[in-house]
Amino acid sequence: MRVLMPVPDRDFDVTEVAVPWRLLTDAGHEVVLATERAGTRPAADPRLLTGVLFGQLGADEEPRRFYQELTAVPEFTATVSWADIEVGEFDGLLLPGGHAPGMRQYLGSAALQEQVARFWALERPVGAICHGVLVLARSRDTATGRSVIAGRRTTCLPKYMERTAYLTTAWRLGRYYRTYPAYVEDEVRSALGAPDAQFARGPRTLTRRGTANDDTHAFVVEDGHYLSARWPGDAYLFARRYLALLGSPAVG
Repeated sequence: MRVLMPVPDRDFDVTEVAVPWRLLTDAGHEVVLATERAGTRPAADPRLLTGVLFGQLGADEEPRRFYQELTAVPEFTATVSWADIEVGEFDGLLLPGGHAPGMRQYLGSAALQEQVARFWALERPVGAICHGVLVLARSRDTATGRSVIAGRRTTCLPKYMERTAYLTTAWRLGRYYRTYPAYVEDEVRSALGAPDAQFARGPRTLTRRGTANDDTHAFVVEDGHYLSARWPGDAYLFARRYLALLGSPAVG
């Protein structure tokens, strides 16, 4: 199967791109990266590769290795453009996140939102993690004018996580962890018809992450063909559950 994964030119989250890519390709699927302009070589947030602050808060070792493997494959630079996407050619859509300034290119693209809305209408598997849920919140159903997830259960980056990361690092990094003035959770909730019933924040956590072998600290929400997750700590479970939506067992 072919899965579309749009990304910005720079600053996407290492784990939220590399882990799903690795698990999907290991299961025999093709992941096609899409950028604003075709043929762009995208780049992850460099701080997540070296450590955000004093070597801490970055991606774990295995996702960093997966990212290095991703950057070495030919398809990493053979990206398609958002405007030229033929949504019917794809079996699934994955929307990764990231919080650094370069993400705004992707999160705020009207052209990408139109394509996402078209794909959503096909009722094929859609997965979004962390800030990636904002793309869905901003994508409009042409019949109703509402967000495509207006009637769905969802999660996203919780406000307490975004606030804590910002307050912990602002003295050194400024608004690095505040992509927009509004918190991600607040904007996502505002896109829902009944936010108190539809939004799921998940168990409270700040440091404990799910891993390749342990989903104890991971959390996702599945509603029909839509799967959402909160942050990089959910990436392995998110990828495995997305494989199940595609009708494909996880490998390994």
